[in-house]
Amino acid sequence: MNDSLPAQMLKRVLYQDAWLLVLDKPAGIAVHGGPGNGLHIGACREKLGSDPRQLPELAHRLDRLTSGCLIFGRHRQALRRLGKLFAAGLVEKCYWAIVLGKPLADSGRLDAALRPCADNIHPQSSRSRRMEVHPDGEPACTDFQVRGAFGDLTWLELHPRTGKTHQIRVHCAAMGCPVVGDPLYGSRQTVRKGGSSLQLHARSVIIPLYPDQTPIAVVAPPPPHMLPLLIACGLDPATSGCTSPASSD
Repeated sequence: MNDSLPAQMLKRVLYQDAWLLVLDKPAGIAVHGGPGNGLHIGACREKLGSDPRQLPELAHRLDRLTSGCLIFGRHRQALRRLGKLFAAGLVEKCYWAIVLGKPLADSGRLDAALRPCADNIHPQSSRSRRMEVHPDGEPACTDFQVRGAFGDLTWLELHPRTGKTHQIRVHCAAMGCPVVGDPLYGSRQTVRKGGSSLQLHARSVIIPLYPDQTPIAVVAPPPPHMLPLLIACGLDPATSGCTSPASSD
């Protein structure tokens, strides 16, 4: 694609109204600027906004290697309301992941506190900061369900009930099923299976933004880098929205 990053992002808007915007973030693009991040989603806000005096602001974040639903507030009032919803755990987030290995049960809850690793060299850098399961960490909880499998690979649907750094990646690794392609929490075999691409996708969000109205539900199509393994694990492309995202008002 020859378009600039901001122009590409405009084509990846999944939903927008007067209060919020949901973008289908591509894998490999950071949400914020920083050393070594290069082009980032934050630099696209002017293209995504309709009023240069009031640009959309990120309501949360996704890891650089993770694709899928990324929520923006379009003004301060929207950001405040979204912030309260996230803090209260009222924004329902669903992720898809391909992991190496299979959980002991087809569904369950991963309830393990997380903290930054003590041996982090650059704790202020999101590129090098690692997390670990530790009883002295902050509470973290993720629900999971097996959706399919192929050989030693498993397709998981995950619902994080808290929002800690690298939460899904650490929880999956802690139960012996690291996310395929994960360079921080997986092995060489894990990375090789994913072709150097993290197999983690923010599939959908449900946002109860407006009182007395139906919550806003947004779904991001499976990304091209995950499709081969998802299909191998049982995904039906005809019913999963495997099309290019389009904006809507």
